[in-house]
Amino acid sequence: MQTQTIQWKRRDNTRIPYAIYGDSLTHQQEQERIFRGAVWNYLCLEVELPETGSYRTTFVGETPVVVVRGEDEEIYAFENRCAHRGALIALEKSGKVESFQCVYHAWSYNLQGELTGVAFEQGVKGQGGMPPTFCKEEHSPRRLRTTTFCGLVFGSFSDDVPDIEEYLGEEIAARIERVLHKPVEVIGRFTQALPNNWKLYFENVKDSYHASLLHTFFTTFEINRLSQKGGVIVDSSGGHHVSYSMIDPAAKDDSYKEQALRSDNERYRLKDPSLLSGFHEYDDGITLQILSVFPGLVVQQIQNCIAIRQLLPKGIEKSELNWTYLGYADDTPEQRKIRLKQLNLVGPAGFISMEDGAVGGFVQRGIAGASDLDAVVEMGGDAVGSSEGRATETSIRGFWKAYRHHMEAAHD
Repeated sequence: MQTQTIQWKRRDNTRIPYAIYGDSLTHQQEQERIFRGAVWNYLCLEVELPETGSYRTTFVGETPVVVVRGEDEEIYAFENRCAHRGALIALEKSGKVESFQCVYHAWSYNLQGELTGVAFEQGVKGQGGMPPTFCKEEHSPRRLRTTTFCGLVFGSFSDDVPDIEEYLGEEIAARIERVLHKPVEVIGRFTQALPNNWKLYFENVKDSYHASLLHTFFTTFEINRLSQKGGVIVDSSGGHHVSYSMIDPAAKDDSYKEQALRSDNERYRLKDPSLLSGFHEYDDGITLQILSVFPGLVVQQIQNCIAIRQLLPKGIEKSELNWTYLGYADDTPEQRKIRLKQLNLVGPAGFISMEDGAVGGFVQRGIAGASDLDAVVEMGGDAVGSSEGRATETSIRGFWKAYRHHMEAAHD
């Protein structure tokens, strides 16, 4: 494969070449070096595989994958690709099976992804069939390593990726446990098409600086303001982050009004204020936590709205965001009702997240003629690390630190 042609003007990740969001060679390299490289890709939730034969189909980058609960109760993952002619093995998003059979030529696979049957392998009436040298054990779709953490299922094509706890690091692991500390249930799903390169959305997730500027709802109803108590955590690799904040109803904050920012709109009111009437759930006082795991997982807690977001590339200038909304298995009916109501805060048409689905497209369109120029990512300095303030782009610089490590290490 050709070497990467994108030119980085600085090593400190404060200047990001716009060309990297639209370059076809870079896109191919990402599939090999990142998604099929030494990373853990989020696949699904354990609760979505409740019994033997339960499966879900998903993607690792652009590679289709089947995730299934085996007869030994272990979780297996393998390419959703028949070893014969390359057709999909599983066509549905989820289901329950005893085995898999390709609809094209009826090659069969067990729950571990091993080829177990070839239709007419011995031919018909002495004619045709596979040659005597054909060995089914040598013809199976590629299998992934799998692991779980707090009910999240991860997969990797690499033998070099460390154990999941080491991959996440102590601080990120603890913040995941904070939200996924007890059994959950899926209470809703959305799939959202994004008109932009996958990296633009993942940068946006890590951008604590934009949240109360772009999202009028955040600031108007004081759900998230940069002046609130909070911070940013970035792990040592740079790839994973947490941004968190705490609502203080008693605090007076004129910082947005003084700068005449668009996001301060006192004229807006909710016809149904009960949308924001949640219940006390976490003793640490954190009312908003956005957590990302490289290269495409987001774990979200906004008040009582808990969600998993899975980001997938769908070409150079398109990506897909799968939202899975969660409640705890021991929710009371009243708590579940509040969670369902607060789902309106996020998602493709959410009061908060709607803008995130558009702004990446604004960037993709805006940089169309600027492939020789760079984005400036210098808010908060040039370092990568945790911060007590959120008016910083440290976690975006962290993303690019991890990204370049995987892209350049794989090349070396």
